[in-house]
Amino acid sequence: MLLGCIADDFTGATDLAGTIANAGLTAVQVNGVPETGLRIDPADAVVVALKSRTIEAASAVAQSLAALAWLRSQGAQRFYFKVCSTFDSTPAGNIGPVADALCEALGARLNVVTPAYPRNARTVYQGHLFVGESLLSDTGMRTHPLTPMTDSNLVRVLAAQTPRRVGLLPHAVTARGPAAVAAQLESLAADGCRHVIADAIDDAQLELLGAVLAPQWLATGGSGLAAGMAAALRTRATAAGAAATGWPSGPGVILAGSCSAATLAQIERVKDALPRLRLDPVALHRDRGAAAAALDWARARLGERPLLIYASAPPEQVAAAQAALGREQAAQVVEDALRTIAVGLAAAGARRFVVAGGETSGAVVEALGVRALAIGPEIAPGVPWTRAADGKPYALALKSGNFGGPDFFTRAFELAP
Repeated sequence: MLLGCIADDFTGATDLAGTIANAGLTAVQVNGVPETGLRIDPADAVVVALKSRTIEAASAVAQSLAALAWLRSQGAQRFYFKVCSTFDSTPAGNIGPVADALCEALGARLNVVTPAYPRNARTVYQGHLFVGESLLSDTGMRTHPLTPMTDSNLVRVLAAQTPRRVGLLPHAVTARGPAAVAAQLESLAADGCRHVIADAIDDAQLELLGAVLAPQWLATGGSGLAAGMAAALRTRATAAGAAATGWPSGPGVILAGSCSAATLAQIERVKDALPRLRLDPVALHRDRGAAAAALDWARARLGERPLLIYASAPPEQVAAAQAALGREQAAQVVEDALRTIAVGLAAAGARRFVVAGGETSGAVVEALGVRALAIGPEIAPGVPWTRAADGKPYALALKSGNFGGPDFFTRAFELAP
């Protein structure tokens, strides 16, 4: 195994696996910390999808180290910690603690970090993360219900999460080529830096970084840096992998928990064309039968047209729900309801699930009991169709809340294998 990857949420894992496959390596995604006896098809890269982005830091570290131990037991030669391309993490967040633990376990002197992903308009310059032409802190991520990003300076953001020194590899160095990058990284390591935020404004810089880092033990970032590493490793690819055949057909459903601006626009585009039901967190909390009633509504309408079931809402409605229930409880009641609905619709014959939001995707995949995914055709940058590779009859498109254009939901079913 050329590359063993640990992703902090399910949509990020699928994004990563699809990106690695597009770069020329075979890739398999495993959901959750694998059991000791889990068998998977040979692959150049294996991505372990965790649901650890917003849980308590000690639990995130424990799960990540367990995933690392399993990947090492499978023969992985180098490792990648996948985080969101918008670096979703509060000052008390998990990126720093997990990265520190992985470095210690691997004996890594230096961990290069960049969430840059130009295909989805994420770039890093002078250590600041941009989304398109805007600083991250000036986008809708500022009001994210779980991980509000109010600072675009990633050196500061990461330094708040780790006692280790955080440095910067600036654009002026990466522009001078691989020798300059390697020399600067060595200088930063000698100066006591454990983590280095790397500037990257285009794919060429990510490929350069990937070539420099491919021989290293560990790197951290979004899918863009991993693509650069995969490109550097593809001449060594050996695993044939399993063809993504045997795609299930049957009724489809869209389950949306993300409250990102992109997902709200996608819902707005299709809500008048599809049978739809909005879930209200406060109502779900007050009425223990509300989730079952939603499932009854959906079962009665399951058929040729996809169903749209969503808890997505604009910031002011999210804030009101959090004020009434608390941030964690508001999120939990939605996840629990979507779990119930997903399992009930699967039993009723639903076979194609489009899921919006990393936390929502993790909840749905866990509820359906899917342990491994084969990667299929790309719907939008970072979002492929996948199929359950463990005998279960499901096709899944797991979408990060911020990904995809306004027509994403329509395209997903048009492109379904």
